[in-house]
Amino acid sequence: MKDDGESRKQVRARLAQSREEYRAILDPPRLNPAGETSASHAGFPRSRTMRMLMGKGGLRTIGVLAAGVLLMRPKLALKLWRMLPAKIVKRLLIGRALAMLTR
Repeated sequence: MKDDGESRKQVRARLAQSREEYRAILDPPRLNPAGETSASHAGFPRSRTMRMLMGKGGLRTIGVLAAGVLLMRPKLALKLWRMLPAKIVKRLLIGRALAMLTR
């Protein structure tokens, strides 16, 4: 019985340690402690996910996903294209795509 209790404690300690390692990897420490937002990130977008997607690497990722959808499921890509609300948005997306291709 004691061995079972001791082994459970060891397993729980290892689990807690691995959870802390995952937290350190997935949620890196912020630059400003105590929840203060820095001046560079005070505006739009506020979330780290949106900042990542709006950056250069994020735009490439979105472009690759769009190209994959276009190649694998053209009907779905056409439906999604038709769902975009305005011609201005479509022109902006086409302009950005062409600008990235010319770089």
